[in-house]
Amino acid sequence: MRYLTAGESHGPQLTAIIEGVPSNLPISIEEINEQLARRQKGHGRGRRMQIEKDQVKILSGVRHGYTTGAPITLVVENKDWTHWQGIMSAEPVEEGAEEKRRVSRPRPGHADLNGAIKYHQRDMRNILERSSARETTVRVAVGAVARQLLAQFGIRIGGQVLQINEIVAKRQEVSLDELIARTEESPVRCLDKEAEPLMMAAIDKAKEDGDSLGGTVEVIVEGVPIGLGSHVQWDRKLDGRLAQAIMSIQAFKGVEIGIGFEAAGLKGSQVHDEIIWNEETGYSRKTNRAGGLEGGMTTGMPVVVRGVMKPIPTLYKPLMSVDIDSREPFSASIERSDSCAVPAASVVAEAVVAWEIASAMCEKFPSDSLDDMEENVRQYRAYTEKF
Repeated sequence: MRYLTAGESHGPQLTAIIEGVPSNLPISIEEINEQLARRQKGHGRGRRMQIEKDQVKILSGVRHGYTTGAPITLVVENKDWTHWQGIMSAEPVEEGAEEKRRVSRPRPGHADLNGAIKYHQRDMRNILERSSARETTVRVAVGAVARQLLAQFGIRIGGQVLQINEIVAKRQEVSLDELIARTEESPVRCLDKEAEPLMMAAIDKAKEDGDSLGGTVEVIVEGVPIGLGSHVQWDRKLDGRLAQAIMSIQAFKGVEIGIGFEAAGLKGSQVHDEIIWNEETGYSRKTNRAGGLEGGMTTGMPVVVRGVMKPIPTLYKPLMSVDIDSREPFSASIERSDSCAVPAASVVAEAVVAWEIASAMCEKFPSDSLDDMEENVRQYRAYTEKF
């Protein structure tokens, strides 16, 4: 499977075209919209979320609730477009009109200056509109389609926030069902009820100060069969693809799988997972420090991926920058933004992980139709249990 997204933050819509989804997969628009709504929640979101009520439209590839095997087109309209039609018009505008909302002061931490230099743009709005995290809206919609494919095979995904700024949640061992239920009720998608109000207070303080906060999110995938991905080429290693997916999310600066960086300070006997076998389930591991991946392939244990999001670089107390017209120092320009988007980023992380797992499933098993795929997965699981 593969997909492309298109659209700008204040353009008329965001679009994704997905290719390679098996035919006969039941698709629920309501489930896609549920994921879009999850992305818009979270303590610390800005005013944009009060304007946008994201809903998907499916324009191709699905008929009467089932995929046809043809490319799927997903569209999410930007309600704020009504205020930006002149500024973001695709048609030529009158001389001087392009100066309205022109951006010449790059924001530290954004794509503004690098993109302007790379693409020869004197108005950095042409960069910031596409580099904006608003693009993750349609990636969550794509991930929602992937989740519906994975659900056919009993593969389930949950996510949580582990840290916001200096507030670190205490680790809790709970079932995936409980994790999903409890984080959905939390304004910061955190299991730790003691850390939750501290996180919210830190976000409120940052907003009051015109600042922003980052944090750490975790995604867990259960029900994944053994052997997705491959060891034979670098670009087929599933852990590498998951790392790239997480790092592709705007503002993410780090990723780890399983115990990740903690392994650097441990001995081998404290890191590797002992292998066990029983007649009912076949091969398994006593522990899951590897995060469900060894040698670029899934082990059958839950896949555990974490990502680090930096504080959003748009600040209401802006840092200093340089105006590209005058070369004089100025406070960086301000675009409407969140004080903390870590809870929302947790949902985005779930979406991109869902896509990579679903893609790996389609690579491993013949997937022109869901019928073929289901039969091959059934046979393969029976084979791995008896290996």
